[in-house]
Amino acid sequence: MSETRQTVRVKQVASAIGRLSDQKQTLTGLGLRGIGSVRELEDTPSVRGMIRKVAHLIQVED
Repeated sequence: MSETRQTVRVKQVASAIGRLSDQKQTLTGLGLRGIGSVRELEDTPSVRGMIRKVAHLIQVED
C-alpha cells in the first residue's frame, strides 16, 4: 500500500543579502541557494514554520 505524501514547492524570489542571519539559515535549511532556486519539500509542520519565517523572500505553490 503506497502512501502519497503531500509536497509543497518553494521558490526563492528575493536575495538573502542584508537579511538577519536566522533568515539566511532558514533559507539554507529549506535548500534554497539563491534567487530562482526551487525545491519540492514534504509538507510538514516544521517546513511550514520555516516557510512562514521567510515568507517575504519566497513564493509557495501547494
